[in-house]
Amino acid sequence: MSKAAIDVNNLPYADGDFFAFEQLLSAKERDRLAEVREFLAREVKPIAVDCWNRAEFPMDLIPKLADIDLVSPVKRQGYSNLFAGILHAETTRADTSIATFMGVHDGLFTGSIEALASEEQQEAWLPEIYSMKKIGAFGLTEPLGGSDVAGGTRTTARREGDHWVLNGAKRWIGNATFSDWVVIYARDVEDNQVKGFLVDTKTEGYGATKIENKISLRTVQNADITLENVVVPDFFKLANANSFRDTNKVLKVTRLSVAWQAVGQQLAAFDVARRYAVERSQFGRPIAFFQLVQNQLVQMLGNTVSSMGMMVRLSQLEDAGQAKDEQSALAKAFTTARMRETVAIGRSLLGGNGIVSDYEMAKVFSDAEAIYSYEGTHEINTLVTGRAITGISAIV
Repeated sequence: MSKAAIDVNNLPYADGDFFAFEQLLSAKERDRLAEVREFLAREVKPIAVDCWNRAEFPMDLIPKLADIDLVSPVKRQGYSNLFAGILHAETTRADTSIATFMGVHDGLFTGSIEALASEEQQEAWLPEIYSMKKIGAFGLTEPLGGSDVAGGTRTTARREGDHWVLNGAKRWIGNATFSDWVVIYARDVEDNQVKGFLVDTKTEGYGATKIENKISLRTVQNADITLENVVVPDFFKLANANSFRDTNKVLKVTRLSVAWQAVGQQLAAFDVARRYAVERSQFGRPIAFFQLVQNQLVQMLGNTVSSMGMMVRLSQLEDAGQAKDEQSALAKAFTTARMRETVAIGRSLLGGNGIVSDYEMAKVFSDAEAIYSYEGTHEINTLVTGRAITGISAIV
């Protein structure tokens, strides 16, 4: 059979949604998803590999993202958490770096303002955040603190009259090389509690340096942040961010979003692998004719569908106000483990072509490593789940 005899885009399961989970969305949500998919195919997918190779962010894409209006689909636009999750997966499917940019600006940064700012603060800040006239970042992780940052935040905040003074450092802060604002979490030296502050990145004493030589999410501009006597007016201290427990209100939701990214990453790997299997010929026929190749594709699909099924149910629980921290933790641990396996199978299926970004699989494979690690490592999320089912904490 010739290559021309098979059109991978017109196969029955071309969208990868093998169990038709998208049918659970409303008609309005499906129409909106189709609109965003068309935008991603037109504006994001064609530039993704080149931007990744150059490790540069396409700044001219930001106004286009603003026009398509993706920020805060649940709280602001009234869509379901299921829709928001599938939307995030689809953005990841087009490009993990752009999905991570949106996850930082929308999920972590905007989520902090929506969850932890007062009504007066939200009225002052959210219009420009929603319109993407102001781009945000989220400063929690530190050079010497990752998984233990809850009890070991080294960045400090000191109240002095009508303002606060911040000192310390943050690391791995996405968007921070060009963001207008960043939410900084710092330990109040007075009561030893972690509190949140909205910092203008033009403030004296604030610095952000791009982290170079990454092998994952190369388009994302991660930065090392330094804070040297940064003065923050009292109005810019998030009114409801008064302990690390408050910060967890944001992280619980964004952890769910990252688990959806793991679904999108697997869909991307499946797209590339299936197309390659149909179009690549060896021994006079497409490699999709060979049983072992079909077995690999089905393994990838099974991982993807099982991950999606878990996320659909968790999103439904979130919509019902019943989702728990440990459920988000299990979802993040499970879906990213399946993702790691899926992208590895996909890379293997492409053989030598799987290690060059020209065929996209190398990019998908590499980007998976960042998803596996951020928003709580696999190990920490496993222990959070283990604590929930045993009543015993194995976290020091």
